[in-house]
Amino acid sequence: MNRITGKTKEATLIEMSNTQHSRIEGNGSIDAVSGRRIQLPGHMEIDKFEQNRDSVYFRDGIRRIDFVLSYVDDKDGDKKAERRREFEANLERAGLELETEDKSGSDDRKTHYLKIHAPWEVLATYADVLKIKVPFKESDIFPKAQEGPQEWFARPFRLPDNIMTPEPDYFTATFDNSKLDFFLIEDKETFFPPSTRNRIVYYILTRCPYYKEDRLEKDKTGIKRLLNNGTYTSAYPLHDCRYWKKSKDMQCESERFHLYKNWARFLCFYKEQPLNLIKKYYGEKIGIYFAWLGFYTEMLFFAAVMGLICFVYGVLSYEDNITSKEICDSEIGGNIVMCPLCDKKCSYWKLNSTCLSSWQSHLFDNEGTVFFAMFMGIWVTLFLELWKRRQARLEYEWDLVDFEEEQQQLQIRPEFELKCTHSRLNRITQEMEPYLPLSSKCASFCLSGATVLFWTFLIVASVMGVIAYRLAVYAAFASVMKDSSTSKIQLVGSLINPQLATSVTASFINFVTILVLNFLYEHVAIWITDMEIPKTHLEYENKLTTKMFMFQFVNYYSSCFYVAFFKGKFVGHPGNYTYMFGKWSGLRNEECDPGGCLIELSTQLVIIMAGKQMVGNVQEALLPLLKNWWGSRKGRSHPECTYSRWEQDHDLQNFSQFGLFYEYLEMVIQFGFVTLFVASFPLAPLLALFNNILEVRVDAWKFTTQFRRPVAAKARNIGAWQEILNVVAILSVVTNAFIVAFTSDMIPRLVYLYAYHPGSKATMLGYIENSLSFYNISQIPFDNQPEPEENPSWFNRSTFTTCSYRDYRHPPGHEKQYTHTMQFWHILAAKLAFIIIMEHVVFVVKFFVAWLIPDIPSEVKARIKRERYLVQEYLHNYEVEKLKIQLSHSFSFCTETASLLPTSPNKHKVLSQVI
Repeated sequence: MNRITGKTKEATLIEMSNTQHSRIEGNGSIDAVSGRRIQLPGHMEIDKFEQNRDSVYFRDGIRRIDFVLSYVDDKDGDKKAERRREFEANLERAGLELETEDKSGSDDRKTHYLKIHAPWEVLATYADVLKIKVPFKESDIFPKAQEGPQEWFARPFRLPDNIMTPEPDYFTATFDNSKLDFFLIEDKETFFPPSTRNRIVYYILTRCPYYKEDRLEKDKTGIKRLLNNGTYTSAYPLHDCRYWKKSKDMQCESERFHLYKNWARFLCFYKEQPLNLIKKYYGEKIGIYFAWLGFYTEMLFFAAVMGLICFVYGVLSYEDNITSKEICDSEIGGNIVMCPLCDKKCSYWKLNSTCLSSWQSHLFDNEGTVFFAMFMGIWVTLFLELWKRRQARLEYEWDLVDFEEEQQQLQIRPEFELKCTHSRLNRITQEMEPYLPLSSKCASFCLSGATVLFWTFLIVASVMGVIAYRLAVYAAFASVMKDSSTSKIQLVGSLINPQLATSVTASFINFVTILVLNFLYEHVAIWITDMEIPKTHLEYENKLTTKMFMFQFVNYYSSCFYVAFFKGKFVGHPGNYTYMFGKWSGLRNEECDPGGCLIELSTQLVIIMAGKQMVGNVQEALLPLLKNWWGSRKGRSHPECTYSRWEQDHDLQNFSQFGLFYEYLEMVIQFGFVTLFVASFPLAPLLALFNNILEVRVDAWKFTTQFRRPVAAKARNIGAWQEILNVVAILSVVTNAFIVAFTSDMIPRLVYLYAYHPGSKATMLGYIENSLSFYNISQIPFDNQPEPEENPSWFNRSTFTTCSYRDYRHPPGHEKQYTHTMQFWHILAAKLAFIIIMEHVVFVVKFFVAWLIPDIPSEVKARIKRERYLVQEYLHNYEVEKLKIQLSHSFSFCTETASLLPTSPNKHKVLSQVI
């Protein structure tokens, strides 16, 4: 195909439109040369007072509104008006047609609206520039018929065919303005769908200057700068109708109504998503997000079922928990005196006081935990591999197979072109292009890296602050609750203890800190990414994605990593405790909850995960609803015919360029909670499943009812998020192996069961006493001893000479007293062996599954090859037929010329010269 560069096309279009453009002012148009009003051929003038303003057409009822700009008059009116005049004049030179709605007809009597229409010549030229694929022949490759026996089961979950497949399947080829008769163009006004039209117009808007022709000010370019400096207040394409009812105009598609009825309502939560209609209305980029979210939710169902089975196993094996029975037994746990958990304010306590927490811990810390951790390692691989297959199928169905290669050079950001003062020759295109010098790249990279590191250290500092809070407050809670003053509280009194109070309050403080740091860092990340001046939109998104995820990874998961892998691991032992900032601080390192650190990790996970989901749903649904209700309070009192379509959409919330980014980020952070720490809380996939069922419909409702229509954009995959998910998947195997080995008590129990049990029969009897070490109370340093008034009434130094603590050390009086026993090293070896075995088993299965499941289904590969073959064949036949016609015309012309020549000996010589 014959291709020319985008700039050449645009220049050609501007030159062509200089003699043809017209400014629409009312019912007709003004001829650019004569200045007389002209009437569109074949159309009657429409009285604007009789016209229904709830329409997506110009006042002539024919030309579609492809984009709307709004502005208000303010104190800088003259300066902004000058910018608008130049900008709109340049838009007209680019071939766009404009129509203005004065503020006197607007709802607030302040806002002007500029409606933009792209005629066929503009659409055809820029479709060629943007290499948009369009149909040229109806497809003869029919989809595989669904099997009959499954049809009855799937029928309740299906949507009507006209919703699932809103348009026929065609063979498509890149649009070429010189081959119009090759494509299936029945009606030029409807050939390009509204999503393609608004994408083309937005492309023009972002590159159109607002300086005069005789002045070259490169920075004065694009609608984004005009929005930033307040020249225009908003820019948006229109929804095609109100969401709760169809448009009265029969030419209007009413796709928004169909999306609301079949997708955005919560009652449709069990129905499949109309992905083809979503793609057609919002564009491929939003369509691929909802396809991924829906697939992720489907896969969560299997993880949730397995997690629920593991939890039920923990409940059913409740009575077989010998360890908890020994703790609760007044003759065993009631006679074991434990050493103080903090200095001065913490007293001696009996092991049976942790009876309830030990039972709670058993619900998550049982034999099913190991199986579920391994299952999730395989599940995450299946999820990622099957998503690649689903994504490949969507790429084929949505004509995105060759998108990346074709669009790479077309995605240059206007900001890059404006801020780069240097240019160089592109070796491929042999054209001059802007570029950023290496020195500038290094400077921005260093500043960006330093900023990210600073904020990462700030998160670590905040986590350490929360840890210090836990250490300081635990002693206070222990002192306040020493007489069980909360036990009189009905229902929950018996559940409250110093450990639980400290853990819950610290988790909430940590969650609030996370929200505050997120809010601040979002602005910083955008600022430093803008400063780096990425060349393409894809590069910009990838840089921002990496920065935001790195920050949120540390922000959300650091406290969970602390509880899982650091808390209780570096405590020391009585007489030789370890302190956080040195002994002078008085902040002794935390010990695990008497029930183990796993139950505390579960508490931390539930609070942060559930809290994030609740806050996210409020931000996504409630805030836009309240803002839109307040913004449209005047328009609701107007008759439907006078509350215009552009005003209705103006009252909605703007969908920013980062809107989809935050949706992905929210789900990927949730994916991290579900996979990284799932061994500590098997119900996490179930909570995520319930949230995502709601999330799909909330996002659909928000897009359809609360936000302006986004500018359509293409994307063939989920971008940098795919690699992030792969990294999280690999890391999840490691974290879950370490959680089972070091956070759970599974390995120590198994070592005792098979190596240290009393008698000849494997049993867990006596495990509690075996897992505790003893220390001589008289040898405890004065600084570590509780104050006399803190000791409980039952404690008597003459009666109790030793206290117990969780560790494997030799007892007092032994020749190696207070040093680790051989059992400690056996357990440590078993933990390391378990980590190595589990990781290798899961990774081998992961790689085998990844190898076994091809990324692209064989059926899709065959269809892609066949379609490419047919496209080449049809193009070849088209070129041959075109050449035949040209030769036929040439031959006819030569024959006519020869017949007109006089008979002479030189007739053939003259004819050959003509040819």
